[in-house]
Amino acid sequence: MKKFAMAAVAAAALSAGVAQAYTVGTFSNGFVVPNVIHNGDTDTTAVGIINQTGGVVPVFWTFFDANSNHVTDGCFPLTNKDYEPFIWSQQSGTGLAGTRGYLVFAVGANTVGTTTAANACNVANAAGGMGVGAIGANAFQVNTAAQDVAFVPVIDGPLTLATGSDLTTLGPLNLLAVSGARAVPVGPNATPAFSMRYAVDGTLDAGLETRIVVWSTGDHRGTHTVNMYDAAQNRKSVNFALAEAELSFFNPETIPGRPANFTDGFIEWSPVAAPAVGAPSSGTLYTLGGSVFTYSLISAPAFGAVQSVLGSHN
Repeated sequence: MKKFAMAAVAAAALSAGVAQAYTVGTFSNGFVVPNVIHNGDTDTTAVGIINQTGGVVPVFWTFFDANSNHVTDGCFPLTNKDYEPFIWSQQSGTGLAGTRGYLVFAVGANTVGTTTAANACNVANAAGGMGVGAIGANAFQVNTAAQDVAFVPVIDGPLTLATGSDLTTLGPLNLLAVSGARAVPVGPNATPAFSMRYAVDGTLDAGLETRIVVWSTGDHRGTHTVNMYDAAQNRKSVNFALAEAELSFFNPETIPGRPANFTDGFIEWSPVAAPAVGAPSSGTLYTLGGSVFTYSLISAPAFGAVQSVLGSHN
């Protein structure tokens, strides 16, 4: 989400540590599904949620578009040891077929008053901010026509929200950080490097295809100059554009200047925290780094399926 309070960003960077890495498969107070879309029940994102909190929790969810605009939301109660299937095509409501975005699931306030499922999703439990919870999830993109089920990485929490956030009205400024994503530390030079895989065949939208997913709580819109490598360690400096603020889904095959024989390899990208408005040229006030997560979707006819490959990082 776009700009953060400096204290919150600094705290997130310090708690992440130098070697902070992706975290998946754990239980926390919430999680993010970074790439969500449906084209009806035959092509939809499906999420499965488990509650190991030890009691009833309200799970508030919000669907954001690629620029972190709030689109729609809801809530469901989870009793202890409960499993909840969440099918996006059945939960989205009307008019969202073909709209790409992401989902944030957050545990609402859970106190003595939320001991039963019936009152767990009271609005007061959303306005009360995030509660204590231990929920975890897995997600898939199910395409019955192609007979394919592609793994969608789930970014584990804990989630860090701005003070005073209401889980029914989350907007672009509320989600500050997600522990399961890679933190981009505050400062002009302290930045991680992501290695994002690609495999293409030179023919657009046919055969071997790759789409690279970039999700963040910052805003990395714009053109990025990067090194692109093939499978034989050859390097070419190229540029790729991220058109959306916080969820970009781009085709590496269309990168201008890509050598025709660069069909298998990786792109090395180092996102940089952007300077705050009015920041001195020395770059001491940096606010837009946030948490970053990347992965590649590689559609390989030889395998007859879509493969999800996490973007490695330092």
